[in-house]
Amino acid sequence: MNHVVTLQDAITAFADFIEPTNAELDAIEREMPVILADVDLLDAHIVTLDRTPTEVDERRIRRARRRALAARVALVNRATGASMPGGAA
Repeated sequence: MNHVVTLQDAITAFADFIEPTNAELDAIEREMPVILADVDLLDAHIVTLDRTPTEVDERRIRRARRRALAARVALVNRATGASMPGGAA
């Protein structure tokens, strides 16, 4: 006889291990500006999927792309600055 285990039983058995750790939550918080900038860039691209981009659309995409790149640079600079001895960047 085969025993069938429901998915809920399998998930709740490891429920304590599913939650993110404090370190993972801190990493998400540090990366949130990059995530939000990427969402804005995707939104700008999604608007133009079903039509030819207008000049305003192109400007919106360029601005969103610059914000996304600036957010990534800021994240890398913070990470690099935190790992340099003496706080030198």
